[in-house]
Amino acid sequence: MAVQFVRGLQGDDPKYLKAVATPKHYAVHSGPESERHVFDAVIDDRDLFDTYLPQFESAVKEGGARSVMCSYNSVDGQPVCANPRLLSGILRNSWGFAGYVVSDCGAIDDISRTHKFAAGAQEGVAVALRAGTDLDCGVEYQNLLPAVRSGLVKESEIDTSVRRLLAIRFRLGMFDPPSMVKYARIPYSVNDSAAHRALALEAARKSIVLLKNENHALPLAKTLKTIAVIGPNADNEDVLLGNYNGTPAAPVTPLTAIRRKLGASANVLYARGGDLVANMPSFDAIPSSALSTTAAGRTHGLQAEYYASNSFDGKRYLVRTQTWPPEVDTSGPAPKLLQPLFTRTDARVDFNWWDKAPRPTLKDGDFGVRWTGFLRAPVSGTYYLGAFGRNAFEIYLDGKLVTSRNFAHDAGYGYAAVDLEAGKPYPIRVDYHQYLGDARIRLLWSHPAGAEREQALKAARQADAVVLALGLSPRLEGEEMPVSVEGFKGGDRVDIGLPAAQQKLMEDIVALGKPVVLVLLNGSALAVTWARDHVPAIVEAWYPGQAGGDAIADVLFGDCNPAGRLPVTFYRSADQLPDFTDYRMAGRTYRYFTGEPLFPFGYGLSYSSFSYRNLHLPAAARSGEPVAVSVEVQNTSQTTGEEVVQLYVKHIGAAVPAPLISLQGFTRVSLHPGESRVVNFTLAPRQLSTVQGDGTHLAEPGTLVVSAGGAQPGYTGPLAASSTTAVTGSLKITGTAKAVD
Repeated sequence: MAVQFVRGLQGDDPKYLKAVATPKHYAVHSGPESERHVFDAVIDDRDLFDTYLPQFESAVKEGGARSVMCSYNSVDGQPVCANPRLLSGILRNSWGFAGYVVSDCGAIDDISRTHKFAAGAQEGVAVALRAGTDLDCGVEYQNLLPAVRSGLVKESEIDTSVRRLLAIRFRLGMFDPPSMVKYARIPYSVNDSAAHRALALEAARKSIVLLKNENHALPLAKTLKTIAVIGPNADNEDVLLGNYNGTPAAPVTPLTAIRRKLGASANVLYARGGDLVANMPSFDAIPSSALSTTAAGRTHGLQAEYYASNSFDGKRYLVRTQTWPPEVDTSGPAPKLLQPLFTRTDARVDFNWWDKAPRPTLKDGDFGVRWTGFLRAPVSGTYYLGAFGRNAFEIYLDGKLVTSRNFAHDAGYGYAAVDLEAGKPYPIRVDYHQYLGDARIRLLWSHPAGAEREQALKAARQADAVVLALGLSPRLEGEEMPVSVEGFKGGDRVDIGLPAAQQKLMEDIVALGKPVVLVLLNGSALAVTWARDHVPAIVEAWYPGQAGGDAIADVLFGDCNPAGRLPVTFYRSADQLPDFTDYRMAGRTYRYFTGEPLFPFGYGLSYSSFSYRNLHLPAAARSGEPVAVSVEVQNTSQTTGEEVVQLYVKHIGAAVPAPLISLQGFTRVSLHPGESRVVNFTLAPRQLSTVQGDGTHLAEPGTLVVSAGGAQPGYTGPLAASSTTAVTGSLKITGTAKAVD
């Protein structure tokens, strides 16, 4: 996957790069999110070379990646961005990497400030540059010139990095006329084209994994008269996209797609049922109906004042910290109080101006907005009031500061609990300060849980079938996030089950006895043990992209036959796993996990059924030679479908610890009813080797078990009978042990 991603980004022109692909985070990233600036990942070389480095090696050697990003954490006591073994010894010398290394943002500062690996900023940049970090995402390399003057860095060392960086700029065509660079002539109309929208739908369809389909609960009949679509992810555009994403022009949620598919023939009822988690805002903006410019409430929305200064008073802020207000430049004449450049009524506070200003008359990167008015709650109770934004914001209610946040690198939450009486107008003020990068702000709140749950139960009682859209959100799991609620900490998950509020909603809905389909939208595995045992059908849709809703609806109603497979293991609970800070692979992933998973790696169902036979492989092969394998697969159902044929290898009695089993190939084939096909694989010598204690790959004599099928062999869980089985053969490796690349 990494190789194809790199090739797609960089293009296939022999002279120019379309873009520079930067695989990250190299390597062994990164410990708990709250500790990644101090964390030291301690591992042995076998795990390093067998698990943590192969994907980077492939991206560099096969994909040709021209950049690599070094991570925040240390590995074996040495910050990665100052780690000569990883950056020079392995990346450049062993793999032949000829591009540049860029730090994660602020990681150079961590070398001295948090890792305490260097005595100060100058020494920190010196050890980073000397280790092989060519480019600093941040401002730390401004210390290079002082480091040269103090003798910590040689100009020749800087020259080495400058050459690497300029070479890539030449490859990008930055110094040539656009007429010479084919990638400079790609029209903007290519973006969001019909072909790209079709590709987004295809990708979403193929990624969906059918986890359970008891008694053919799916596909649903399009003749259903009333269907209830329930859950906080049912109509949430945010969960389509994950993070580090662009913004699609026409994202489609599951609710929108189901309504569109059934049209006027069915009554589609909708209820959120509650928030994703308790004690923090949902990601839905506070609606205009809850906001008014006056206490009387005649005009919905808030009064907005737009200022030509992020401080509202013309002060020259020196943005150096994450506190607000930052340091003020007191040189020059005293600042004058400003009047807003313009005012207007904004229906709600939900803006993403990217790197621009709301109007051309405002300066990008230096403007402020103040919204004032009144907030009314629909029901009495405890609300979590806050905002999601980038740069700095403060929220005042009844004249008192409720919450604030100041961070320009990433958008994030600031929120607090407030008690509100239904219908009472509360004076509210929101101040937003834009000083760096993208400008984004959204005013949010959570609702008291009880009322929304009752609405969901009411909808479910009226329905012939229920689609429950539950799961997670990129606002809960992600990179270094200010989130600390039950089950989540700083972007990490401390519980891998469904959040408690969603679990309770699901159990209440299922107890009604209606046909229920659970649709999960999430970026990481969920321990939905209760759902596996009590819900007839479960669909894993991940964060499926702009066309995710359409893909989900296509699967639910049979217009798409699902064939996705799990790329990760779904565990029964976090109790099955070692401590999160233990980076040894023992007990982790399908390759080393000895327990019974909830759903195994490689697992996935279909509306079709398949069988396997005629596994062909030689009885013996010499060490260091490739091995050809073939297997015949047949569609044994009455429905055309796709099957993902998977090839696994297991070492028997290896001289060194080896994975329990390892996926070494897969291919996706489409078969009509009754159709069969022979699928061929070639196992390269490295795929038949074991990783030694020093990290070398050794093809040695011994016996291997080779399996081919639509699932991982040996799964004996409660749904094993509904997944396709594998056929297995034995391969004897003869000759002498040989090191392989």
